[in-house]
Parts: sequence; C-alpha cells; structure tokens
Amino acid sequence: MAGTHQRTDYRVTFVVLCAGVAAFSLLQSMVNPVLPTIEAALDTDQATVTWVLTAYLLSASVCTPIIGRIGDKVGKERMLVFALSALAVGSLLAALAPSIGVLIVARAIQGIGGGVLPLTFGIIRDEFPRDKVAGAVGTSAALLAVGGGFGLVLAGPIVDALSYHWLFWLPMIMTVLAALAAHRYVPESPERTPGRINVTSALLMSTWLVTLLLAVSQGHSWGWASPVTVGLFAATAVALPVWVWAEARSDSPLIDMRMMRIPTVWTVNLVALLFGMGMYSMFAFLPQFLQTPELTGYGFGATVTQSGLLLLPQTVATFLAGVFSGRLAVRFGSKAVLVAGAGLTSIGTLGLVVAHDALWLVVAETTLLGLAFGLAFAALSNLIVDAVPQSQTGVASGMNANIRTVGGALGSAVLASVVTANARPDGLPVEAGYTNGFTVLVVTSALAALVAVFVPVVKARTHVVAGPQADAEADAEAEAAAVASAVRP
Repeated sequence: MAGTHQRTDYRVTFVVLCAGVAAFSLLQSMVNPVLPTIEAALDTDQATVTWVLTAYLLSASVCTPIIGRIGDKVGKERMLVFALSALAVGSLLAALAPSIGVLIVARAIQGIGGGVLPLTFGIIRDEFPRDKVAGAVGTSAALLAVGGGFGLVLAGPIVDALSYHWLFWLPMIMTVLAALAAHRYVPESPERTPGRINVTSALLMSTWLVTLLLAVSQGHSWGWASPVTVGLFAATAVALPVWVWAEARSDSPLIDMRMMRIPTVWTVNLVALLFGMGMYSMFAFLPQFLQTPELTGYGFGATVTQSGLLLLPQTVATFLAGVFSGRLAVRFGSKAVLVAGAGLTSIGTLGLVVAHDALWLVVAETTLLGLAFGLAFAALSNLIVDAVPQSQTGVASGMNANIRTVGGALGSAVLASVVTANARPDGLPVEAGYTNGFTVLVVTSALAALVAVFVPVVKARTHVVAGPQADAEADAEAEAAAVASAVRP
C-alpha cells in the first residue's frame, strides 16, 4: 500500500502517472470535433453547446494550481487519487447525461482532474533518481500534447463506430484503473509544505481566472464591446491586483509571490503564455482548416475522421520529441531545448502561411509543429521543476500549466476573430482569414523563442539519490538561492 516502508519502483509509478495524464489530455480534445453531434443529440444550440468546452476550461484553470498546492501540503498521492476520482465521476456523469445542462456540470467536474498535471511533476521529483527526472517530466509533459492530438484522431472513429457517449466511457475506464493503481502503487509524498490552505486567496484567484477566461472564450460570440464582456474584463482588472496584493501580504499564500518573481519562473511563464497561444490555437483551427470544403479554393474537404488521421504524424512527432527531450536537456540544457521548440513552432507556422495549397505540405508543416510542441512542452516543465524548491513543485508547475491554458484561450479568441473577420457569402471564412490568423501565431511563436533566449539558466542539482528522499541540504540551498534571486534588485 502507499505509504509503506517498501516504496514502489519508480518505473511502476511512472506508468500509473502517465495513464492519468493521458486520460485527462484525451478529455481536453476529444469533445471538440464532435460538438455538432452533441448539439443535435441533446437538442440544443451552438451557443449553449460551446459551454461543454468552456465549463471544462474554467474548472481546470481554477483547480489545477489549487490542487497542486494542496498536494504540496497534505500529500501528492492522496490528491492524485482525488483528482483521478473526480475525472472518473465527471466522465461517468457525462456518458449518462440526459441533457446539455447535466453534460456541462459533468465537464466542470472533469476539470478538477487538471490537478493530475502538477501532482505528476511533483511525484516524479519526489520519487525518481535525479538523473531520471528530466526525461520523466519531459515524457509526461509531452503526453499532454500527445493526448490532445490523439483526441482529435480518435474522436471521429469512436463516434462513427459507437456513439459520442464513448468519448466519456473510454477515458472513465482508464481513469478508474489509474486511480486504483495510484492508491495501490504510488508512494505518499516525503515532502510536505507546512501551513494552512488560504481559502481567501483561492477565491480571489478563482475570481480573476474565471472572469478573464469567460470574457476571452465567449467574447467572440457575445461581442467584444458588449456590456457583459467589458464588465468581465473590468472585474479581472480589479480582482487580479487585489489577489497579488493579498498573496504578497499573506503569511500562508496559495501562490508564493517570491517564487513567482524568481527570474527563471516568470520568464518561463511568459514563454508558456505565448507558446500556449500558438499550440492550443493550432489544435482548434487546423482541423477546421482541413475540413473546409474544396469549393472554397483552399480547403481540402476532409471529414472529422480524415482530418484527425492527417494530424496523426503531428501527434507521433510530439510523442517522440517528448521521449527524447530528457536526453537532449541533459546534453544541451532545457533552455536550449525550449528555444529550439519555440523557434521550430515559428518556422512551422510560417510554412502554413506561405505554403498551404497542397495536402502533403500541410502534413509536413504540422509534423514539424508536433516536433516543436513536444520539445517545448517538456522543456517548460523541466525548467519550472528545476527552478523552485521541492516543496513548491506542485503549485509552480500547476501555475505554469494554467498560464499555458490562459494563453491558449487568448490565442483561440484572437484567431477566431481574425479568421472570421471576412466571410464568403456561404458563411465560410475566406482564405486570407486563415493566412492572417497563422501570421499572428508566427509572431507569438517568434516572441516565445525570443523570451526563451533570455531565460536564466538554473544550475540543476546533479547528485543522484539511491532512494526517493532528496538531499535536504541541497533543497535548503536551492530554496535560499531561489528567494535571494527573487528579491535581488
């Protein structure tokens, strides 16, 4: 059982963690291509069915850093089982949902599973030999992007062969097995952060995240100048600085602002914001681009299933890049891997701008993007894990994942506005809409690469531990160095 003296082999732990991350990442993307099917099956409209995505986004954004922080305090294994259980319950409710309202609630419950990500990184840091941490973090981080890609690939065939309900049944089965295995095989955390959970801070953070993401994700349909959208942005402008002020003054902050001011942390988070704008927007708009009818003169008329299969090489490239990123990080450093990933993203997106008239070109460019995504995702996570004290791994990686999500929401909103700015008489976007949208992502990716060049290099601890316990003196030194760099003028 977890917590016993004889600790599980770290390789068994890794398999369990990967299963949890894979289930969460599949649920992020599998639903997107089949929203029209769900809309028809549950007799609703397009505006309402988009809340199936929005509810998941909002819930995951709020829960990811909070559950990561609670895991740092009360135990990562315990919170991992909780997050996986919530994911399973949400999936069960979604599979059985008789109405769109129930499905939206179910998706909000699934969002709690976002805590799987920071907990996974924290457990890897606690349990793995030091020379295996970079590779394991890289592979599990890449699984998030891989799962997103496979979700697009699998959605069509699953719905065609079974029904959309199986988009929830299959992840539920995976998640139940992962939760049981986590309880049985994942050891309890040797590292704990003392202190209480700051409920006021959690509420303030939830307020600005929800108001910001709601405005960004719904602004296109509500109207950017509508009173509701403007009011939500105004509420964010008030809640965000109040949250920062409250955290800075708290003796038990949810997010330690000294940690957030560490040069490596804030620069990597800025890269994550810019990179998230490009990556998640590509996941959202590439299938639409491929599915555009040929009569437009630029589309390929692919079905949902065909567009997923055309993006399969991208997904495979992401996985392979994530697997090898650890070795590349050991040889060249995570910063170099991040610069390469962001730079390749910019090059691949530029390819889509200038040459998208042949299917083989689009497949080649998206495969290059997959390679870039895998490298950058892994490097972002490794840089954050190396930069913070071990006791703050969960909350730091949770906030980094969150900032990527915020970037994705911003990027998708901007791209939606640019792509649909001019439409054909039949309502489809003109070719220039996609060209201009991809150009925006070239700029954000290039900026991400530029910021990555200036990320300060953290000297990673190179000692290898025989067991799961980290060298306490090294952690103390790392924490002291982190705080010193944060407050240094």
